[in-house]
Amino acid sequence: MCPRGPARSAPASRVFVRQSRTGCGQPSRWSRADWQHGGVTAATDSPLFPRVPDSPDAVLGGLDPEQREVATALHGPVCVLAGAGTGKTRAITHRIAYGVLAGILPPASVLAVTFTNRAAGEMRGRLRQLGAAGVQARTFHSAALRQLQFFWPRAVGGELPRLLERKVQLVAEAAARCRLRLDRNELRDVTGEIEWSKVTQTVPEDYPAAVAASPREAPRDPAETSRVYALYEQLKRERSVIDFEDVLLLTVGVLQDRPDIAETVRGQYQHFVVDEYQDVSPLQQRLLELWLGGRDSLCVVGDASQTIYSFTGATPDHLLNFRVRHPEATVVKLVRDYRSTPQVVHLANGLLSQARGRAAEHRLELVSQRDPGPHPAYAEYADEPAEAEGTAQRIRALLDAGVPASGIAVLYRINAQSEVYEQALADAGVPYQLRGAERFFERPEVREAGVALRGAARAGGNDSLLDDAVDLPSQVRAVLATKGWTPEPPAGSGAARDRWESLAALVRLAGDFAAARPEASLAELVAELDERANAQHAPTVEGVTLASLHAAKGLEWDAVFLVGLTEGVMPITYAKSEEQIEEERRLLYVGVTRARRHLVLSWALARSPGSRGGRRPSRFLDGLRSGSGSGSAAARPRGGSGGIERGRGGARARGPRSPVRCRVCGRTLTDPGELKLMRCEDCPSDLDEVLYERLREWRAEQARLLGQPPYCVFTDKTLLAIAETVPGDDAALARISGVGRRKLERFGADVLALCAGEELRGEAVPKSREK
Repeated sequence: MCPRGPARSAPASRVFVRQSRTGCGQPSRWSRADWQHGGVTAATDSPLFPRVPDSPDAVLGGLDPEQREVATALHGPVCVLAGAGTGKTRAITHRIAYGVLAGILPPASVLAVTFTNRAAGEMRGRLRQLGAAGVQARTFHSAALRQLQFFWPRAVGGELPRLLERKVQLVAEAAARCRLRLDRNELRDVTGEIEWSKVTQTVPEDYPAAVAASPREAPRDPAETSRVYALYEQLKRERSVIDFEDVLLLTVGVLQDRPDIAETVRGQYQHFVVDEYQDVSPLQQRLLELWLGGRDSLCVVGDASQTIYSFTGATPDHLLNFRVRHPEATVVKLVRDYRSTPQVVHLANGLLSQARGRAAEHRLELVSQRDPGPHPAYAEYADEPAEAEGTAQRIRALLDAGVPASGIAVLYRINAQSEVYEQALADAGVPYQLRGAERFFERPEVREAGVALRGAARAGGNDSLLDDAVDLPSQVRAVLATKGWTPEPPAGSGAARDRWESLAALVRLAGDFAAARPEASLAELVAELDERANAQHAPTVEGVTLASLHAAKGLEWDAVFLVGLTEGVMPITYAKSEEQIEEERRLLYVGVTRARRHLVLSWALARSPGSRGGRRPSRFLDGLRSGSGSGSAAARPRGGSGGIERGRGGARARGPRSPVRCRVCGRTLTDPGELKLMRCEDCPSDLDEVLYERLREWRAEQARLLGQPPYCVFTDKTLLAIAETVPGDDAALARISGVGRRKLERFGADVLALCAGEELRGEAVPKSREK
């Protein structure tokens, strides 16, 4: 057994990639062939029942260099800037599993936090498959509620007040007592304002000033909303109920006021992972800080370009300021996109290239790792029914070409747009499912099927249903046939088809389970279903997905149809400020990056047949589709990565960046280490070994004078590049990756002297130490 884990990751406030190490601190054996060109799979493209890794090194198999950096950076604060489709969930779950199997992270001491029950369930499922089943993966609210329920008798006394499932009825009563008559939409708006106030820790009397100071636009008179908010809080106290925001507020209050309880929680959890960190609200950030208690064992993952929930109080500032709060943090960027084709990635990069604001300044330029596919298609229709019918026909063609219905999605800006697509798909005989329906394992037919399978497993050979069943899949088919499953689906759509699709998903799961574990019994399958139900790790249900763009976050499909892309819908009509417009752009970016291969963007010129076609396509498509102009500047493709780069904020625009090619074989380079060397790792090196050793000796002396590790002067890769190219002047030295302006000023004279074969006289004192 290794006496200790990986060496502490070197403090850094920059992005870097180094060779990963095993639990004993020795370099693990891996090469580019292990992960490039198909060796790394997308996070959701793994086998359904993979073998549990039997060693820490086995956990690292198939990760690319940056993902390995995430997995092996187990000490101190870590910030992962992860673009869409780059395998962020894969990286952080492998990080946890690597730490657990290496004996560095006790499973019970790790708390992984995310934002939706679905994401938490997926994370638990993956951790279980990686041999780290004891790790807690929960939403902020779920983790806080468990702690609140446990500590409430000790902190306050008695039982925790009842949790209010839906606050809108109580908000309606509060409004009525304020003599305000609100319709359903107005009630939703006021409820949203109350939720925003609570997650930003704004009390009722401060709401008018807070909303005036924020970029949000109040849906109604702030004074009225303040009165409703105050009365809503009073009604909750009178009836001894709390809402979901109170769960976080009360947990924060308990941890702040009771140091003994805070220490108990911190004794339980010593290591924290936060997914989707760009969506953290001020209240959630405060809770996280109380959980940490000044410690730094924190790994956060996020992408500012996917911030789409600011209306709930979410802000990317915590992600963007992470290095300010933690100067010693290890920061890793994941930009290799394993989900989408180069054509889809090109469009996604181009869409963000026109963005403005702080999040845009930190955007990640994705680099597709997939083979080329079809170009995104743009479609214009006379009216909305024609758009829906045309979309259904395209989907029918994809189904006929072999794309499964579960691999197709229709995404729209608001839920009210779904009805016309439901009708069009039903008319075309295409099965569909609405995203946001009840959870899979809570469906009545799934619960009934579970009871039937459990009974058959207990009866074993005494159940006559199983007399003719020769294997596990046939046993499941025989049992579920009594609940309505048939080899062929019922015609049309509706409740009968929905029920059949649920049962068919269980049949397919049984087949996959038997293929992975040929000797498995029906009882073992039932146990697997129970574990999946506890983790909310649902199987795939066949049917085209209809979902809003917000609901599609975190999901992906082979084919995505982005519909209704007109001004007033995308961006939505009430998005007025630049911040709101940019969030709408990011929302469309999220939609684009859901597509693996096929992407269609469409709009209708009129709402209904015969109406005047006065609508315009979304401004976000300007400069991206053929024949369209750009409202600000022409989009220019960036070499190599397929994106577009533009000047921002009046700064001088930079010209297109050419692909970085190997100076030996000419191949386009994307690996950071190869970019530093300006050649492929496998290409012949013309290294001046004498110069390289002199540079290493010089670097060691400089590091001693600075009191810093040697890599803070120059990394090994940068020294190799210098010793291979042997620059003769400042310009040639500056062209080497890793030699920036500051290092050129500080170390350039010495390096060029060494390259020229000159002897250095005395010790060069760094400029920062000069008096």
